[in-house]
Amino acid sequence: MPLAVCATPIGNLDDVTLRVLDELRQADLVLCEDTRRTRILLDRHGVAARLESHHRHNEASRLSGVLGRLRAGERVALVSDAGLPGVNDPGGRLMSAAVAAGIEVTVLPGSSAVETALVASALGAERYAFVGYLPRRAGELRSFADELAGWAGAVVAFESPRRLPSSLRVLAELYPERRAAVCRELTKRFEEIARGSLSELAERFSQPPRGEVTLVLGPWESPAGEAADGPARAAVAELVAAGTPRRVAADVVARLTGIARNALYRGTL
Repeated sequence: MPLAVCATPIGNLDDVTLRVLDELRQADLVLCEDTRRTRILLDRHGVAARLESHHRHNEASRLSGVLGRLRAGERVALVSDAGLPGVNDPGGRLMSAAVAAGIEVTVLPGSSAVETALVASALGAERYAFVGYLPRRAGELRSFADELAGWAGAVVAFESPRRLPSSLRVLAELYPERRAAVCRELTKRFEEIARGSLSELAERFSQPPRGEVTLVLGPWESPAGEAADGPARAAVAELVAAGTPRRVAADVVARLTGIARNALYRGTL
């Protein structure tokens, strides 16, 4: 039997698919991140199933046992607390091991905080990059922003509510006018979608909010006057391509041309 990877709701328990419920009913074993969380979902929909914990702390030790059950023909379903296993959640190691062992892996799609936030942001992105959780330290976050330089699509990231104010302040320092959205408690009773520039959002979320947060940065829009500053921006891009850190390149060219350092830095993102 194949390993069935099942997406579960990111908040509202009614957002589970009929196909996932059917798979969970038929499974000989349901592997879940937290048996208590999964039991609430199953009870809500009248599903009786045998549950076993499978999370990042025990995934390695349980691989051989799960693979043995799959080889023996048992029907095994894998879920996480919310969303799709393997996307910033446990399960990736088991899926890789199953594929390597010649066991079929089938995915039953469903709710996604990433795509829900992207659409709810109303930022009109045709391309996007999902980057997981943002780096925790300010210096690492600035370096991470450098890595995203040149990406014209949207950027979707998870962030803890406790770190959100500091992360927004750092990002607002780098490109304050970039459009963004803070999506909080998606699909839940107190869902909130806050849209605006990064500077506006940094001011709005000066204190940690409650609940789970997904942050969306909109596609980069070149500021007015970029054409006139084209040669200077090109010089920054050439220095970066040669291995110079973006902030250093912007600083050097700003001193030589008199163009604002922040404008040169943001204009190449």
